[in-house]
Amino acid sequence: MNLIINAIIALGAVGLFFGLLLSIASKAFAVKVDPKETLVRAAVPGANCGACGFPGCDGFSKAVIAGIAPVNGCPVGGAATAAKIAEVMGVAAGDSEKQVARVACNGTSESAIDKYEYYGVETCKAATAIQKGPKACEFGCMGYGDCVTACAFGAIHIVDGIAKVDPDKCTGCKACVKACPKNIIDMVPVTQKVFVDCKNLDKGKAVKEVCQVGCIACTLCVKACPFDAIHMVDGVAKIDYEACKNCKICAKKCPTGAIFPQLRLKELADKKAAAEAAKAQEA
Repeated sequence: MNLIINAIIALGAVGLFFGLLLSIASKAFAVKVDPKETLVRAAVPGANCGACGFPGCDGFSKAVIAGIAPVNGCPVGGAATAAKIAEVMGVAAGDSEKQVARVACNGTSESAIDKYEYYGVETCKAATAIQKGPKACEFGCMGYGDCVTACAFGAIHIVDGIAKVDPDKCTGCKACVKACPKNIIDMVPVTQKVFVDCKNLDKGKAVKEVCQVGCIACTLCVKACPFDAIHMVDGVAKIDYEACKNCKICAKKCPTGAIFPQLRLKELADKKAAAEAAKAQEA
């Protein structure tokens, strides 16, 4: 009996010794975490999308504390998150306009033609591997939805054969930009209302042969802009969003409709509805 009691006491003493040893070691080798880092981490939305340029929200939080990342560096959280982080850091959030994705192509099934019928794996990446895709315009959206799959926020949908971004749902994470093999998805200011929805680098006649709404580099938009906010770059009109005043003069001058004012979506929908109503009355 004494042997059992002595064994229990010995084991208890050994356990107590190692417990104290581990407690001392944990304090000696503990990694100190700045309390602000915990508060910054709590302020970010937790998307872990990497759009900030750092490995997830933890990486961004550490970078903010280290002074490497700006307090308004989280595109998903936007101004609200920037304000919270700025309060934690004791600095001004600064002006940072939200950036959203925009697919620079309006070559729908009706306005752009195909050069062959594609029966392979229905992804943009797979289709691009065969003669740069089935679309006659090698620079256009093929509509197989790699960007749709990449978007974790349900902000992209295929409409009339091309990808369309819902700016209200877009968080600016850039996952779609990385997923697009054609490199036709750009980040634009959320308040911007006019866009050049084309990236075709071919000459005017070649563009017209494959797409009715492509930029033909006629330069009418460049000459018409009163703010010098649009220029030709590699044969395609490009808008300087900082200089642009959203006056839409360039869109009115564009003979092909390659320059797309945001409000035209509603206008087209209204015209389509009116046409369908008129056709119904005739019937």
